[in-house]
Amino acid sequence: MSRRSVLSDTQWETIQPLLPAQRPWSGRPRRDHRQVVEGIIYRYRCGIAWRDLPADFGPWQTVWKRHRAWAVDGTWDQVLYALLVRADADGDLDWSVAVDSTICRAHQHGTTLERTTGAQWNHKNLRVEPADHALGRSRGGLSTKIHQLVDGHGLPLVILCGPGQGGDSPMLAPLLDALSVARKGPGRPRTRPDMLRGDKAYSSRATRQTLRRRGIKAVIPEPSDQQQHRRNRGSRGGRPVGLDMEAYRGRNVIERGYSDVKQWRGLATRYDKLGLTYRAGAVLRAISQWLNHLV
Repeated sequence: MSRRSVLSDTQWETIQPLLPAQRPWSGRPRRDHRQVVEGIIYRYRCGIAWRDLPADFGPWQTVWKRHRAWAVDGTWDQVLYALLVRADADGDLDWSVAVDSTICRAHQHGTTLERTTGAQWNHKNLRVEPADHALGRSRGGLSTKIHQLVDGHGLPLVILCGPGQGGDSPMLAPLLDALSVARKGPGRPRTRPDMLRGDKAYSSRATRQTLRRRGIKAVIPEPSDQQQHRRNRGSRGGRPVGLDMEAYRGRNVIERGYSDVKQWRGLATRYDKLGLTYRAGAVLRAISQWLNHLV
């Protein structure tokens, strides 16, 4: 297979019915969806400018506009959702999920838009560009955080983006709210995993209460300062937090998953100006990971 042929025929046949219908011929040249999708993947995999796309994929304007349109109308999210439904029906989705985030530095070409510092991402409407474009200033400079829920194999279930200086724990509730996988046949979509693995950044009383209320087993270690505060309160501090060490050993799947995500250089370093466009690239990477797992 050519280096520029990034999808096998079987993988393309899997996602082709999930994409919008090809527009009928109107006298003007049109680009096949496969040619455009492979151009988008090639761009994020190599981390090049849209203008530098090889001519094999057609005009770069067509490739970018279609990616931008599918980011706004939710096409990429719908494709990922359909793959999750298929994986769950086939028993390939492990509901022992893990949560974490990773910081991606922003290139200077991706930070030229005016932004409102400190603005919050609207997690209930991912079709509207946030005022801060999911950019924030952390120790390393301007950056974006990718937050994910992954299954027991390290494959993404939910993907959100936020500013680099944002905390991990406040993003857990939006991630859980967005988790929904329909069942084939009657019944409500599944929204509750068997357990949630997270590092110490997710340890808080509010988080544990949220998970307990939803009936989700918390596999989150307690930091030493929280342990000391609990002991200082005596009987009012409550019981010690239990930790299933055997289950916690599986948390590294999300670390390995992020290592796989950053194999695409256009995600390891953010070149996109718009937060929705960059998140769509991360969703497309998740689609690629699931295709490699299922097909």
